[in-house]
Amino acid sequence: MLLAQHLPAESLVGEESSGILADPANRAIAEQTRHYVSEVVPGAATDQVLEWIDRGNAEPGDTFWTLDPLDGTLGFLRGDQYAVALGFIQGGVVQIGVLGCPNLRDASIEDRTGPGSLIVAQRSRGTWTTTLAGSNEYRRLSVSAIEDGSQARLVRSVEKAHTNASQVDLLAEALGSLQPPMLMDSQAKYALLAAGAGEAVLRLLSKDRPNYREKIWDQAAGSLVVEEAGGKITDLDGKPLDFKHGRTLAQNRGVVASNGRLHEKILQAVKKIEKLG
Repeated sequence: MLLAQHLPAESLVGEESSGILADPANRAIAEQTRHYVSEVVPGAATDQVLEWIDRGNAEPGDTFWTLDPLDGTLGFLRGDQYAVALGFIQGGVVQIGVLGCPNLRDASIEDRTGPGSLIVAQRSRGTWTTTLAGSNEYRRLSVSAIEDGSQARLVRSVEKAHTNASQVDLLAEALGSLQPPMLMDSQAKYALLAAGAGEAVLRLLSKDRPNYREKIWDQAAGSLVVEEAGGKITDLDGKPLDFKHGRTLAQNRGVVASNGRLHEKILQAVKKIEKLG
């Protein structure tokens, strides 16, 4: 809605559509949705809300925004970590990344009672965090300086379907990591990495979905948050993430994000593990 008001010519590519809510059989759910929206936008009509949702149905062009309004749905339902993720992409490269993490404090500490964290990254301008309470005080984030694989803290999804959990365990063993894996939903993982509270975030390919390609809204904001904090993010083959091939990262296999210092070690470990099958 705010994007339509302030940047009406800009395209928005999102995960959601109003299809279910527009069905007359689900009118009660649509009205309930309107009610929640009206707490933020007084006077919002149901048809307006559906129109705002469908604004995200644009096709990616050279310049566009991408939004995941609820990244980590299962984490949200469990009362754990989730994020609102917004990215601005130009020429296939993320220029702005914003994460809203209601259950993180200082972008790195699990806290379900505090105001939450806002993390903002702009290319060549760094990654910064403040509270969701509206403070004007921002703190710059930096990845950890850990180079020893034994100290590496690996962050992966709670849901095993989102990565290859067994290979993550093998990778930790290959690195010699003595740290237990950190389980977390959504792009909040990238906030942790940017704040120096972890060393690697992995999206390895599941055996039952070897051809899966990441959705752009699941990676855009978080990828820049990591990079501008001094980290590195590539696919499993060490290639930069390429956001100019539609609604997925069609030219990339999986994701490896790190503090940079451990990146090559992780990529080498991934190659060894994939060869083993």
